[in-house]
Amino acid sequence: MTTSTRLEAQKIVQSLLQERLIACANIWGPMESRYWWRSKIENASEFLVLMKSKQKLFARLVEAVKEMHSYEVPEILAVPIVEGFQPYLKWLSATVADNGDLR
Repeated sequence: MTTSTRLEAQKIVQSLLQERLIACANIWGPMESRYWWRSKIENASEFLVLMKSKQKLFARLVEAVKEMHSYEVPEILAVPIVEGFQPYLKWLSATVADNGDLR
């Protein structure tokens, strides 16, 4: 996910953590983003948020982010976990809502 400000990223992350929709998040930035929007190329300073969760929570996570996000079309993407350090994956799974399988 990207946000226009660090404060927005922090507020969204805090809410998602409290709801246990994510186990943790990293906030990076500011960074430069260039993208197409309404038929022209835009340039913006943004913050990138990498959140760790489970596939089965994705729909709930999307709805929660949409309610809080300032963008008309927020960037919300899921990237599969192909491999991982098993103690970390176990911690992640035990930390978020609906504990258990990562899928």
